[in-house]
Amino acid sequence: MKPVEQDNVDREETIFIYSDEMSWFDFGADHPFRPERAAKTCDLCTRYGVMNYPWMKILEPEALAINLLSLFHEPTYLRLLQEAREDKVKPEMLERGLGTLDNPIITGIYEWSLSAAGGTHAAMNHLIKGEAVAAFNPLGGFHHAMPGHAEGFCYINDIAIAIMYALGRIPGLRIAYIDLDAHHGNGVQHAFYQDPRVLVISLHETGRTLYPWSGFETETGEGDGKGFTVNFPLEPETDDEVYDFALQETVLPLVKSFSPDLIVAVLGADALVSDPLTHLKLTNNSYQRAVKEIVEICPKILALGGGGYDLYRTARCWTLAWSILNRVEPEDEFAGLVGGMMFGPEKEVGSLYDHPYQTKGEVKEKAFEEARRAAAYIQKNIFPIHGI
Repeated sequence: MKPVEQDNVDREETIFIYSDEMSWFDFGADHPFRPERAAKTCDLCTRYGVMNYPWMKILEPEALAINLLSLFHEPTYLRLLQEAREDKVKPEMLERGLGTLDNPIITGIYEWSLSAAGGTHAAMNHLIKGEAVAAFNPLGGFHHAMPGHAEGFCYINDIAIAIMYALGRIPGLRIAYIDLDAHHGNGVQHAFYQDPRVLVISLHETGRTLYPWSGFETETGEGDGKGFTVNFPLEPETDDEVYDFALQETVLPLVKSFSPDLIVAVLGADALVSDPLTHLKLTNNSYQRAVKEIVEICPKILALGGGGYDLYRTARCWTLAWSILNRVEPEDEFAGLVGGMMFGPEKEVGSLYDHPYQTKGEVKEKAFEEARRAAAYIQKNIFPIHGI
């Protein structure tokens, strides 16, 4: 198992945020969000030898400092969230999204969310201090949480808080936020809709067919932030070919032109073909290409988990992403052995890599037609703002 580009001796540190205890937190038997995918990812990374290099550091998250929550969240909401932890259920909690099917009030959820956000914060801190070149928090990426309410399985917006913290610490910092989750990153868009320091890009299933019912190409920012919010809605049945078109025609040229000092990327794996909550049909092959292209533009990157509700496919996808962030190749030393160690995450395809998949017929034609339309809109209305 050799690094792709460099010898082991001169590599900058990379950080993997992980807590075994957090990975087995239970949102309820009927809830689709299962943190154990982080445990499966960590196990798979170890199994394939991509967690065993000297420059890699596993960091256990600690609770986010309470004072940092107010960088994004409103005091009234934070008070209710704390009270929910104490089982003080009030009617106004429902008005703030607490106690719904998506965001149940569970013993320990406040502490769990603080630790998830603390992991993202710690990773960001290492990056902006120059102590690491890349970090991955598979327990982070809660891009739906709003200042005053919870939604979409998200209680605390670790992303908005971490970005706001970094902007406050380093004057002139330019951050590109790239959201590959199948769901529109509406909470992060809300946070930076008027801020030209952050290029917010979300590539997701169209809001016509999927929660949070937003993220249309016409949502492009306001005021000084006009043109710094970019949404690329994708039709159901979008496959790798259509996805690659969207990346090449809009996302990558914009990120290159913006020339960020740091990239924050949500690597939600719920756009994959077997995800039970979405209607996109990607394989992890297109995800790999996307991550490789992003790393080439700016190697300083904070990657976050986000969605992904097919646990095994998500674990494979994130193992490959961690490998790419570190420029190493995964290798299964037990492959081909009788009685070898192949288990859940790989058994359906026999390796980490998905089989190719293509959508065909009218649905493919519609997906491409809508992608071309969205790309044309972005090229006409947003490219000129960035001098492209």
